[in-house]
Amino acid sequence: MQREEFLQQLWLDYIHHHPDVGMLRLWPTDAPVEYLTLVTLNQAPFSTQDLLPTLGHLGYRPVHRYAMADRGLLVCLLAPPEDSTWLVLAELQLGALSRVPRESLTRLVSQTHPRDTRGKNLLSRGRPWPMPDWDDYEMLYEAHPLAGWLSVMGPSVHHAGFDCERLGSRFEELDQALAASGFQGSQEQQQAVLPVSPLLKYRFYPTCSQRMAFGDGDEHRICLGGLALIQKRLSSDHERAVELLLPHHTRCEMT
Repeated sequence: MQREEFLQQLWLDYIHHHPDVGMLRLWPTDAPVEYLTLVTLNQAPFSTQDLLPTLGHLGYRPVHRYAMADRGLLVCLLAPPEDSTWLVLAELQLGALSRVPRESLTRLVSQTHPRDTRGKNLLSRGRPWPMPDWDDYEMLYEAHPLAGWLSVMGPSVHHAGFDCERLGSRFEELDQALAASGFQGSQEQQQAVLPVSPLLKYRFYPTCSQRMAFGDGDEHRICLGGLALIQKRLSSDHERAVELLLPHHTRCEMT
């Protein structure tokens, strides 16, 4: 699998779960995606440590790591070899959960079929374990929103980020256009998975909730992620906007 094919699979899986994003016409359909935020967990074969060799074969290299103990996350920022889409790989630490939700999520993940633990498309093939029942989902979501999210989505794209500068528009203009299209920006950054650096203008837009069939056959509507707009506050910065996404104080040394 080549890198472009890998990115295309991630994008198709993302818009399958977020059809309202796929229908947006506020920018060209081939407009550059600044970054994709992928959420996984620290359990083999889905941990960052397990995924990095595969991502490395596709040309991605780790640039920075970040630790967010208050959110139970370790994050790795990965750069492509050319001017393409970056990856923000957020790994939920199971140890951050209390015993009952931790055991519940671990039990789900352990039911993954061996054939779904191999290959370069681990992040775009859908949830590889059985759907939880509604009560377990609610319990996991209450323990940590991403624990609930992972239980129904599996390791995959949580949201796409777009840089207004690369789209050729002002942040405020696109924010208003998204609002007119039915996307309501959220001020609660917890919904966006990650804390955000003050060096950026930033807003997260949850996508329309989707009806999901849970383990006992009952259906419920839940939010499966969204999209984000970003723009550098100082245009003189030479870095890509995604390089400034996360607060500097959360950065830790690469090992």
